[in-house]
Amino acid sequence: MYSTSRSSDFDLIVAGASFAGAACAIAAAQRGMRVCVLERKRDPGEKLHTTGIIVKEAAESTLLGNIPATMTRRIEGIRLYAPGLEHVALVAPGYYFHTTDTPMVMRWLADQIRVHNVELRLGSAFTAASRCAGGWQVENIGTTRYLVGADGARSSVARQCGLGKVRKFLFGVEYEFPGACLARPDALHCFISKRYAPGYIGWIAQNPTGVQAGLAMRHDPSNARVPDIDGFLLRVGQAGGLPRRLKSGHTRAGLIPCGGPVADIACDGAILVGDAAGIVSPVTAGGIHYAWEHGWTVGRAVAAHLRDGGPHPEAVAAQCAPRFRAKRALRWAYDSLQFDWPFNLLIHSRPLRWAAEQVYFHKRRQP
Repeated sequence: MYSTSRSSDFDLIVAGASFAGAACAIAAAQRGMRVCVLERKRDPGEKLHTTGIIVKEAAESTLLGNIPATMTRRIEGIRLYAPGLEHVALVAPGYYFHTTDTPMVMRWLADQIRVHNVELRLGSAFTAASRCAGGWQVENIGTTRYLVGADGARSSVARQCGLGKVRKFLFGVEYEFPGACLARPDALHCFISKRYAPGYIGWIAQNPTGVQAGLAMRHDPSNARVPDIDGFLLRVGQAGGLPRRLKSGHTRAGLIPCGGPVADIACDGAILVGDAAGIVSPVTAGGIHYAWEHGWTVGRAVAAHLRDGGPHPEAVAAQCAPRFRAKRALRWAYDSLQFDWPFNLLIHSRPLRWAAEQVYFHKRRQP
């Protein structure tokens, strides 16, 4: 079947070379597909929007487990701070996170795309696409049987193809402090504060090259504002073990989807993955593992359909997208009912500890 229908320039074009796009491209290429990845940046390690934190599941069950050890740091605990800066230490036997040298990880990921015989075009943004016989004509690139949008929360592929839009966001900002060392580097420090992080949290973590510190909050398009990360760090820095007189390096900032998968995740020959599809945890905003698994499944489905007449990948993309039902309910409750005093009062209570452990440790595989 497949050998008689190779009329397009590519079987699959993916817009975006981050985790979801890379997973989709590599999965399809491993099954013999002709794949092209478009990445608007000339250096995949520049202008990042991800914290780069990889959970145990991704480190142990995906290609991300092959990231060189020099680019990761293992973190085995959480310190959760109430607004008054009282904290509780959380651990789960055997569970861990990897903080990363994220720019180097993204460059490593680009190398993996090439190693798997995918044509990677850096400095080449997706601009437009139109229907053609048997697929899509992508402007300045060529024709493809399938087009995948892994191009972020404001996806151009979604707009061009009439697919769903992400409508609920957090806005996050993160500082990098190269060479800095936390007083307690063995934990991911998470801070609850309605003043500085309404609708979400702040965080401080040791990574292989220094310290990363960030803050995210509910995004209201009608009253958009930038998180006060400087005020936040003045407030929590000493509690989180952040050294004084730090000079920041790179700053990351951007919108983070938090409403679950978009309604129209695919149409005939076009599919969204990753942030473009809203595949980000509504509570922890942990996107890498979900994005990788969904992108990988879509890539395999494209190959199975074109090679063997398997199920349409559009249907597979919708069926395998995590729904986050429980986490969306928690997202609503936290977003609507967040007050500082209950966290100050209950930070050492068993119910709060239990709830935090469900969020941070492993309870990620939801229908």
